[in-house]
Amino acid sequence: MQTLVQVYFTYWHSLRDVIAKDRWLKNFKLSVSEEKKPGRPQGWSKLHTIDKEGYGAINIEWHQSTKMLICRVVTKGAGRPNVIIGDFIDYLLACHRTKIGAITIFLK
Repeated sequence: MQTLVQVYFTYWHSLRDVIAKDRWLKNFKLSVSEEKKPGRPQGWSKLHTIDKEGYGAINIEWHQSTKMLICRVVTKGAGRPNVIIGDFIDYLLACHRTKIGAITIFLK
């Protein structure tokens, strides 16, 4: 199952860079497993949950022109996206609430 989470950031810095370097991620049961490759025009990162109940990954991509963070949540098998999405939204609201204009979730 795939779920799309869009986050509109009202600040001009890349939210993806901020998330990738944030030492508080582990407190929200998330870890960065991969980051952007040199030479790619847009940055991307991959987050995994470190919670035993949550399976899946969040592929995040930053679009500077729209100040939009596009997050594809991918789960396999019996994995439910609500665990990793809940941890991610909890992190965003706890650490970046004042800089977020909107969060939208789409089911695919």
